[in-house]
Amino acid sequence: MKVEINVPEVVSLFKEIQKQPEKLFEMIRMDIRETVGQYLSNLMDMELTHFLGRRRYERTGEEDPNHRNGSYDRDFTLKGIGPVEVEVPRDRKGKFKTRIIVRSQRYEEDLRQDLCLMFLTGVSTRSLSMISSRLLGRKLSPTEVSSANRELVDAVEKWRTRDLSKESIKYLFIDGVCFSMRVDGSVEMVSVLVVIGVTEKGEKLVLALQAGDSDGVGSASGGKESASNWRELFSDLKRRGLDGQRVVLGVMDGLSGLEKVFREEFPRAKVQRCQVHVARNVLAKVPRKLKQAVADDLRSIFYASTKEKAVGFFSQFKERWEKGLPSAVKCLENSLDACLTFFSAKSGSDYVGNFPEEEWISLRTTNIIERLNKEFKRRTKPILPAAGRGDYCWRAGLL
Repeated sequence: MKVEINVPEVVSLFKEIQKQPEKLFEMIRMDIRETVGQYLSNLMDMELTHFLGRRRYERTGEEDPNHRNGSYDRDFTLKGIGPVEVEVPRDRKGKFKTRIIVRSQRYEEDLRQDLCLMFLTGVSTRSLSMISSRLLGRKLSPTEVSSANRELVDAVEKWRTRDLSKESIKYLFIDGVCFSMRVDGSVEMVSVLVVIGVTEKGEKLVLALQAGDSDGVGSASGGKESASNWRELFSDLKRRGLDGQRVVLGVMDGLSGLEKVFREEFPRAKVQRCQVHVARNVLAKVPRKLKQAVADDLRSIFYASTKEKAVGFFSQFKERWEKGLPSAVKCLENSLDACLTFFSAKSGSDYVGNFPEEEWISLRTTNIIERLNKEFKRRTKPILPAAGRGDYCWRAGLL
């Protein structure tokens, strides 16, 4: 078809473009969308021709041949182009299904990957829905965004249950933390059990992220339920191929039942109590005006150059504070040996391995898990902006 445009129309068009230059690009996009839509429609029409085995109006000798049966309109969103209108042809018997645009697919695969990427960087489903019209040329509902991200759940689950038989893990950093999770439409505090392993080459690997009981902080910090949760987690690590005979040290907080379960599951390993957690427990029993002085003395103990010096500093600590702060001194005394495990390796059939001096600074605390938690907070805080603000939050489906 020949399109003719007279001179006055061209002059009027250029005057409008001069006033609003952005309209030129909008006209270009509209023309591109129309052309692409027609191209896809023609392509599906040829696909139906191949399916039927004959062109339009071509007759065959069959008694009851299948026929074309019109078409229906639908929209499909393309990356960099936006929504295009297409005509999907139909056959009379309803057997034809185009492979060019899947019936349930509303946008191309590259757009789904972009949505997943934005979601992983911390953009909430609601925010993605709000900006989708500007970025993609079509408004997406929060439900569509969630559906597009559903594949992430499978990928994370595959990573969480990956094989560990080829990893030579020597240290385990263990902690229980709590996150705000969206569970059945409401936000609840759920405990999460975290294990980070260190290989013999010094590489740090997140080995486990497993949701515990959804009864809040209690399930992560104490009781028989906590012990059973940790035992199941350690058993799962072994089922995935973790060699328990190579584990020589477990760094952890003094969670109720955790140390006992760890010793039972890894009998050749020693326990290192996190010095930061112990210091917090001690300082919780100290009046505010004395906290700084007590903290300085604790630092002398924990950062001594040898175990003998650490024990000597503790003797001075006990002599100085036992009369005025007996509960604080008792708290430290009960945990002192477990806090100094990293200093030396004992020989014997029940233990293997050494703790190099250059690794002592890392073995004192569970700080590497704390850093991981901060990263979770930074990335997941925007996901639940109205509920759980200031708390950790995590996608329940990923755990």
